[in-house]
Amino acid sequence: MKEKIILIDDDNHILTSVSVSLKSEGWDVETYPDGEKGLIALQRNPPHLAILDIKMPRMDGMELLKRLRINSNVPVIFLTSKDDEIDEALGLRMGADDYITKPFSQKLLIERIRAVLRRSSIAKDQNPEKLIKRGELELDVDRHMCNWKNNDVRLTVTEFLILQSLAFRPGLVKSRDQLMDAAYGETIYVDDRTIDSHIKRMRRKFKHYDTNFDQIETLYGVGYRYREM
Repeated sequence: MKEKIILIDDDNHILTSVSVSLKSEGWDVETYPDGEKGLIALQRNPPHLAILDIKMPRMDGMELLKRLRINSNVPVIFLTSKDDEIDEALGLRMGADDYITKPFSQKLLIERIRAVLRRSSIAKDQNPEKLIKRGELELDVDRHMCNWKNNDVRLTVTEFLILQSLAFRPGLVKSRDQLMDAAYGETIYVDDRTIDSHIKRMRRKFKHYDTNFDQIETLYGVGYRYREM
C-alpha cells in the first residue's frame, strides 16, 4: 500500500510542484490551501505524514499542529521561512518531527520525508523486543502505543523513539548525541535544545496522568536515563 502524504500550504506553486515530485516518488499526495481545510482532511483520513506551512491564512501551521496533537500522532514536517528560527524551535517543542527552510530543493524535502517515515517504522523493524515493560510503563513497538499506569500516553514518533531508547536499557545513561541518533538518525542534525524540548514535553504528558512521574532522569552535562525499578 502506498504511503499517503498531506501537504498544506497557501502557495499554489508549492502545492503543484511539490505534489508532482512526491507522486513521482510513489507516494499518494493530497494538497490543501489553508489550515482549516487541511485539519478536516487530517482528522477524517489520517496520512502517514503531513507537511505544514507555518504562515497560512485562516489557520496557521502552529495552530493546526496544536489542534492535531490533541488526538493524533501523525508525523509532521514544518515548512518555514529563513526568519522563523523561533517558530522552528516552538514547532519542535509542540510536537513537529522535523522542519525545512524555504526556499528548499525538492531533493532535500524528499530526503527529509524518507527520514521521518523511516523513523516512524524503525522501531518495529530493528528492535527485537516488541513489547517493553518497565514497571508501570508499557511500550508496544508494533502498535506505537505507550501506556503508563493503564493510561494511554500519546507520543509523537520522535518522542516514542527517544523513550524507547531510554527504556530499553534502564539505568544506562544516554547522551544527547545518542538520543539524536535514535530519534533522527545520522543524516539530520538537531541541536541539544531540541532533545531537551522533547524530554520536557514527554514529562508533561506523563505528569498529566501521574504528578509523581520521575522515571526520566537528567544527568546534567551528561544526558538522560530511564530510572531502574
